[in-house]
Amino acid sequence: MENPALCANGCGFFGTAANQNYCSKCYKDFLEKEEENSAKEKEKVMAKDMSQLSLSSDQNTEKKTIADGSSTKKRIERCGKCNKKAGVVGFKCRCGTVFCSIHRLPEEHDCNFDYKAMEREILIKKNPLVKADKLVGRMMK
Repeated sequence: MENPALCANGCGFFGTAANQNYCSKCYKDFLEKEEENSAKEKEKVMAKDMSQLSLSSDQNTEKKTIADGSSTKKRIERCGKCNKKAGVVGFKCRCGTVFCSIHRLPEEHDCNFDYKAMEREILIKKNPLVKADKLVGRMMK
């Protein structure tokens, strides 16, 4: 049989090989410290990645600002009718405005988009004009 070893931390209790020769309390503290250290390392890596990402995105936004002449600051999407935050469920209408779920239908927000003209254009493109042959008795090969 093995002789029981004292805790590696020196607290006076007996440790086990399964707990790296720590007693249960010291082993629990050891695990918490390791978890904190790994969390700090992850935060450092994430901060480094975010700083690199922000540097590359800053360069991209500068290019866009120069090309567009406008700021690329992210706006909160709001309903065009009631000014409520549309968020993820915002519906973009064909008139180019974002609306909430209540005002998403064209009748609800007095849409100025001409749906009839759009449908007519689609029909014209899909159904070309078919003309009958002027010579009635002519056989086509």
